Amino acid sequence: MTDLTDRDLAGANLERVNLREAHLTRVRFTDARMRSVDFSGADIRGSLFAGTRVRGAELVDVTIDGELRNVVINGVDVGPLIEAELDRREPERTLLRASTPEEFGRAWTTLERLWQGTIERARTFDAEILHRSVNEEWSFIQTLRHLNFANAAWVDRMILGELSPWHPLDLPWDEAPGWDGIPWDRQARPTLDEVLAVRDRRTASVRRVIEDLTPEQLEATVTRTEPGWPQAEDFPVRTCLWIVLVEQWEHRRYAERDLDILANEEG
Repeated sequence: MTDLTDRDLAGANLERVNLREAHLTRVRFTDARMRSVDFSGADIRGSLFAGTRVRGAELVDVTIDGELRNVVINGVDVGPLIEAELDRREPERTLLRASTPEEFGRAWTTLERLWQGTIERARTFDAEILHRSVNEEWSFIQTLRHLNFANAAWVDRMILGELSPWHPLDLPWDEAPGWDGIPWDRQARPTLDEVLAVRDRRTASVRRVIEDLTPEQLEATVTRTEPGWPQAEDFPVRTCLWIVLVEQWEHRRYAERDLDILANEEG
């Protein structure tokens, strides 16, 4: 088995190469050119396809979960079509596009209500099942840990200025580069109540920010250049809150999907 760990292959020419069942992690294909490449059965996660062109392709039995902007398929920008269909299926999803303090308030209240129902449903499962991964995705417990991390990053750190708001159970996304001083224990197995205790504090922090939000604050920007993450200059407060809303919405959707699968397995 060839090991190409930490190798610089810039400009490499791979021709008639078999990468079947290969594992590629943190690999950059920026400006790469691929011809006659077979991706059948490939599993690609945490990837950026900005400016990518796929031509003469056959997309059959393909599943794509992600952010779609200016995605043109056979001459049709499919992004708005997909957004409209998702809104039709779940009308409350339109709240994610909040633009005023009042709209952010309604969005957050709705998300807390929806998540309460999901958590109550999760309590009906055996505790061990809540640590079970579905299709190599996060378990239910890990999902809550990640959302705790997201709330801390975008509200406690970025908006409130707490430079190191982390809890030992916080969980960054899998493809994150890693930072000194930020916990990242994917293998931890806390109880649901332990994670919810952290969640209660974090959601209360978000709620206070949104309840006190003024139009002027919503138009403001924040700068955080201190060690840690996120680091950004003149970053809109509005975008910080949008990120939190979307994270809560999408991960709840994934959690409900996986609970459905786990329920059928336990059947």
